[in-house]
Amino acid sequence: MADEAVAEHPAEPAAPKAKDARSPEAPRGGARGDDNAKDTPDAPGSDAADAADAEAAEREKERERAADRFKDRTRDPLAEEQGEEEPTDAAAATRARRSGQKLLASGRDLIGFDRSDVGRLHIGDINIGLDARRSGLSMRDGPVPEEELLRIRRTHIEPEGYVRLRRALEARRLLVLGGAPGTGRASTALALLEEVTRGGEGGQNSERVRRADPEEGVRGLATQVVDGRGGHPRGTGYLLEPALDRPGTLPPDGMDLDQLASALAQQGSYAVVVVSVGSAANPLLAGRYGAICPPAPTRELVAVRLRQRLEEEHGDPGRGGDGDGDGDGDGGGASARDGDGDRDGDRGADRDRDGGRPRHVGLDEGRTRGTDQGGDRHTDLGADGDRRADRPRHGGPDDAGALSRLLERAAELREDPEVTEAVGLDDLRPAEAELFASLLAGHLLGSVGREELLSGCRGLAAVQAYEWFAGVDRALAAPPPGDGRAPVRSGTAALFHPVAFRIALAVLGGASHSAVSAAAHLLTWELSVQSDPDSTPARPLFCDDPESDLALSRARPDNGPVDVAGAEVTGRLIFYRGAALPAAVLAELWDRHFPVRAPVVRWLRLLADDPRPQVSMRAAVAAGELSVRDFEHGYAELVRPLAEAPTPRRRVFAATALDQAAGHASHRRAVRKVVEDWSRHGTPALRWTAAMALGYGRSADSMDDTLDALARIGVRDDGEQLAVASLNVVRLLTLPECATVLRRLADWTGHHGEEYQDLALVSIVRLALTDVDEVLDDEPGTPLGDRGDWPLLLALAATRPELTGKLADLFWTALNTARSRDVAFDALETLLRSASRKDGREWTREGLAALLPALTAEEHDRRRLDWLLRRMMRDQDRPLTEERARALWRLAVPARQRRSEEEESHG
Repeated sequence: MADEAVAEHPAEPAAPKAKDARSPEAPRGGARGDDNAKDTPDAPGSDAADAADAEAAEREKERERAADRFKDRTRDPLAEEQGEEEPTDAAAATRARRSGQKLLASGRDLIGFDRSDVGRLHIGDINIGLDARRSGLSMRDGPVPEEELLRIRRTHIEPEGYVRLRRALEARRLLVLGGAPGTGRASTALALLEEVTRGGEGGQNSERVRRADPEEGVRGLATQVVDGRGGHPRGTGYLLEPALDRPGTLPPDGMDLDQLASALAQQGSYAVVVVSVGSAANPLLAGRYGAICPPAPTRELVAVRLRQRLEEEHGDPGRGGDGDGDGDGDGGGASARDGDGDRDGDRGADRDRDGGRPRHVGLDEGRTRGTDQGGDRHTDLGADGDRRADRPRHGGPDDAGALSRLLERAAELREDPEVTEAVGLDDLRPAEAELFASLLAGHLLGSVGREELLSGCRGLAAVQAYEWFAGVDRALAAPPPGDGRAPVRSGTAALFHPVAFRIALAVLGGASHSAVSAAAHLLTWELSVQSDPDSTPARPLFCDDPESDLALSRARPDNGPVDVAGAEVTGRLIFYRGAALPAAVLAELWDRHFPVRAPVVRWLRLLADDPRPQVSMRAAVAAGELSVRDFEHGYAELVRPLAEAPTPRRRVFAATALDQAAGHASHRRAVRKVVEDWSRHGTPALRWTAAMALGYGRSADSMDDTLDALARIGVRDDGEQLAVASLNVVRLLTLPECATVLRRLADWTGHHGEEYQDLALVSIVRLALTDVDEVLDDEPGTPLGDRGDWPLLLALAATRPELTGKLADLFWTALNTARSRDVAFDALETLLRSASRKDGREWTREGLAALLPALTAEEHDRRRLDWLLRRMMRDQDRPLTEERARALWRLAVPARQRRSEEEESHG
């Protein structure tokens, strides 16, 4: 075939095809009659040759204009703010949205506690303390009761490095112990003081361990020890928890600590100063007296407490009447301190008992009762044996088999996937472990039902979120004691930063650490301005401590992929240590703290403008979750204003938030009503946003309703929104109902309205130009997910063979329609070049092997492919090798259909 003849062929009108040669759902050329008529003279027998030439020239110009308009409609509708040729990072946005949904899909959106009316949650025989307002208020100067010291001695489980901490305290008399609230640091401090003072000068004193007033701080305690105020005997151990986070409070320096250590040495006494890790305490922890308190081994704590509760009911065959014995069991290396053993000896498994009375587990740090390590017990330890004797038992004291079976069931229940998911925390803190053990034991003993068990487990994250936020800024409203001056307002940024970091992590969990930290600083500013609008917040630039942020927020770092300019690089990501915490934080924030909504809304709007999809899309998912908790407020303050914004990025944010709300059955109807109204009566911006929401597939009652709404948006106003409508038609093709979408596309190609035809043609071309990663919500591991960098057209042909004929018919129509022909040919060339990668490895060959035979079933189609392959081989910039051209030709044309001259050219 002559090259010149082939080169002219694509500009010729398509020849009609036999009806049985193609799928009847996708008419080829028949629906394009009006368009093809423009390429042939209306009066082929015209008498005036010059008039015919002029008319032909005008038709050619009109065809070029139509082709240009069509090409303009195929450009990326999300790229309005960028250069026409610069691609948007739709794949990164899709991955970020999927990650955000995964973090907030814990099912806890409708779970909460009404703390306005109750201060404790009662589950079976367990009372959970909910009122974190006690924290720090009841901590006053006074002796630690002997009963509490006995409980600490018997129940405290040593964290890793405990012996090193004790030796440091014995050597220096003073220890600054740092850790995150709730990790067992106060109980460890009490255990250390109880142990070192028991064998010291004050060993016989019943008040040998005292709590120091946090208001006086280190300097006040040093003065008290030197002056002997209060008549405290020699050998006393002091526990001090100074309020370093209070605005205007100066932390003690090295000289203050040296003075206190000297005073303690003179009196033969000891002191442990407990501080929270952070910028204020880090200089103290870095000094000679500082040490980090390792988290308590809560898995062992759960095992020991669980065994204890079960032994209370069934008895321990290895115990005597006094309740002493070994406590190995499920606790592994965990053990309890022997009542009168030496400080270096092994610790037995003696435990205090609660006698079957309701167990009170304070889930705040429990400073006044040492609930770091498991909560307060209102029990008489001396009466323990009598209470066990009076309680009904399921088996006798010698029934080792019954207890053994219960312990086996307990181990299985701890690993139950449903229980693990309900807890939603990677590791438990001591008070949480205490409650969890009580819930498991109660369920095994029949006092706590399955639903109560799961509800109590879900409450752990909710209570943690409550304690993080309750009364954070109370210190800002309190005047300095005794002088009557106005409240101290300086330092608001330092006060709010830990809170802001937790909120930012709940919204952006899974993003890079730097992105979360930057967002936290933005929110810190907004919170500070809202709290004190007359002052400019001051934030130190070199006082951040990333490790402290992680510890205070129960977060963990991890290395993972970060999308940057369309490429993936390895970065430091950050997550909560538990899937339940992000949803719990957002629920607590939105449901209880109404004044904070205004700064959070402003902050989310700022995140909507962030050019990084890992930030804006995760924030949009979180905005949708917040809207579910109060749809009226979320719609008025976030969704509607951003849906009408002039920038595509903000409108995508609003559409994503709407779709996230539509994922909840309780709000689906409302979202669908909003999207329906916008698609019919909205402004252009609202119709654009509605189209993006419809592309997720959940904003209409059915797929046909979704496509009707997209067609309504796309054909209105001469196709003004056709580009965004076609993009979202393509997004729907990744859903299970993609056969319905293909059927509707075929219907539109035969529609009498040119706008409907264009909507179908643009969607078909976009289908060939869109990669799977840009539109697919599935994780890798699915047939489409494993082909993320494939063109969607080829991925569907490879994974859905029953759709190959329809896909080929639709693409054939675009190739044989004058106004879409040029763009469609460019798309076909792109598909052909994707058969193998630059290094020769196979890429989309499987999809091409499925599509090309259906696309070149007729002689006319094979001639066109022959011409295109030759053109690609002669491309001076990207020449196709003869070997690859031959391979493509063989994929498309069976051996029996190849002509000799084509065989010579392509093998």
